[in-house]
Amino acid sequence: MVNICVSSSVGNGLRFSYSFPVDCSVLRYGLQRGPARVGAQATVESMDSEMSVLPTRGSLCRSVLLLLALGLMSNATLAQSDSNPKWDLFIGYQWLHPGGTVPAPGGDPSNPTPFKIPDMPAGLGEDLTYNFDPHWGTEFDVGHNWGSSNNECTYSVGPRFIWRTDNGSYFLHTVVGLNRANVNGLNSSNGIGAILGGGMDLPVTHEIAWRVFQTDYVWGLHNYADFAAPEFPDLRRPSFQGVRLRTGLVFSFDVAPPVAPAATCTVQPAEVMVGEPIAATVTTSNFSSKHTLTYSWSASGGVVMGKDTTAQVDTANAAPGRYAVRVNVSDPKEKKNNEASCLANFTVKPLPPRNPPIISISANPTAVLAGGTVNLSANCSSPDGVSTSVANWTASAGTISGSGSSATLETGGAAPGAITVNATCTDIRGLISQTSTRVTVITPPPPEIVHLEQRLSLHSIYFPTNQPRPGDMKGGLLPGQQRTLIALAADFKQYLQNKPEAHLILGGRADMRGTAEYNQKLSEQRVARVKSFLVEQGVPEGNVDTKAFGRENSLTDAQVRDAIVNNPELTTEERQRALKNVGVIRLASHRRVDITLSTTGQTSVRQFPFNSTDALTLIGGREGERKKPIRPARKPGLIRPKSPKN
Repeated sequence: MVNICVSSSVGNGLRFSYSFPVDCSVLRYGLQRGPARVGAQATVESMDSEMSVLPTRGSLCRSVLLLLALGLMSNATLAQSDSNPKWDLFIGYQWLHPGGTVPAPGGDPSNPTPFKIPDMPAGLGEDLTYNFDPHWGTEFDVGHNWGSSNNECTYSVGPRFIWRTDNGSYFLHTVVGLNRANVNGLNSSNGIGAILGGGMDLPVTHEIAWRVFQTDYVWGLHNYADFAAPEFPDLRRPSFQGVRLRTGLVFSFDVAPPVAPAATCTVQPAEVMVGEPIAATVTTSNFSSKHTLTYSWSASGGVVMGKDTTAQVDTANAAPGRYAVRVNVSDPKEKKNNEASCLANFTVKPLPPRNPPIISISANPTAVLAGGTVNLSANCSSPDGVSTSVANWTASAGTISGSGSSATLETGGAAPGAITVNATCTDIRGLISQTSTRVTVITPPPPEIVHLEQRLSLHSIYFPTNQPRPGDMKGGLLPGQQRTLIALAADFKQYLQNKPEAHLILGGRADMRGTAEYNQKLSEQRVARVKSFLVEQGVPEGNVDTKAFGRENSLTDAQVRDAIVNNPELTTEERQRALKNVGVIRLASHRRVDITLSTTGQTSVRQFPFNSTDALTLIGGREGERKKPIRPARKPGLIRPKSPKN
């Protein structure tokens, strides 16, 4: 046994060195008689005993596996290469120690002489591998060696495992097939064979590598029954246990292009207020994990600080807007395909505004007699959309009570004049706004004004059907309605002496028959007729306003029926007769002009004047004046005329 020290230069200044025991036969036949250097330097450090001529099967297997373990262990921590070709073709030199003993040529089969096949230093090796994935492939191996008029050929196929790195590739293979031996003086022998081994390749270019060494255990089983009797089984059916060394070039085909390095950027959070920090992170891929990468950060807004996979963006001095943070990642140890960059967008929003809340107060009513009650309501809101609350209700006179947005003002004991009401609105940030409104305590009107206002609450003015007609703007008012307007004009002129700002508001209507356009025009004519009559009675034209509603808001039968039932001026017989004619009365009730006093808001009573002679054509007059109607006989073929509308 000997100790062998193997050292190898892998590239980039990296060297590895191992010392291990190997059977002496491997040293003699695998290294000393093979190539002096096959990608490694061998030094014999000590020798325990003389080497035997033939190696044993166990020592060969152990030696081959230990040698292969050297390469795999040396790069066990290296990252896998991205170069994964579909095909690998090896062509190179091959040295062979056959490791077989056969019957000597020309001997007696019954007493054969052992003949150890000498080493074959001349040889050629080829293998073609189809790679299924980055690690596994099927290998087709051919080897041919010759020397001393002998030769041995192998034709094998089997699996191969390979681990590729940027600095080298390491492989193991096991192939089986034909082992053909030609010994000078003996017949050619075709036997089964197997090869177990591996090696190391160093890249030269992307498609070419140098096979520094390949060490294989070569086994073959042959038949020399014609040259050895059955009593000599080891010579009759000898088993070759040899060692094969190779070196040469490996050509790769259909090599996948290197995957470009990539980088992905993220920011958290993506939206901030001015002054809030942002954390940026980059994630890289397809870079060599054993290289130290360089990170260069920049930002279009704010100040970025960072030199590794994370950075911080300071937005203290950034104007509101949309910005991007960018990082350029590079591998300084790679000459090409060594950069990637990415960016991530972020938004800097302005600081929230600090506008004070807005408050307004409404009073209902705005003017009351002393002792009256006023309902107050505050509307408070924030332009910035934050929550608000109302408090601190105060009044310059009277008594105010309430909380929140509602309060009540009692004016008992308050002198006539204006009362100032205040309230405060506060938002959740502590910003405060105040506002006020005024409520007027008025002096009670003189008794005569009160009496006039009561008298101005008269009945509405009613018109006959389809009156006034176009071109006859002086007609349409029945005598009873004229008397009502005359009394109204007298009272209103007297009322103006105390309240000159008062107005009479006239609202004209028509029943639902006829078109909308016709009814609108007719209601305009009716309010115009009432206004002109009042002006004729001395009412200032500027104190009379008119509105025309056409057939809008028509009364229903139920409303008319209720008015008839609650009319105190009707007798029982008149009420019953009116209820039987409710449809006719409903139409007549729509042909009216309502009167409203602007200062008080009181509106004339919509009560049809059954007590007036104007109503005789509708229901036959009052009970004491009613006459039995005389119906003229209808002539044959005479068509009864239809009643006029509106």
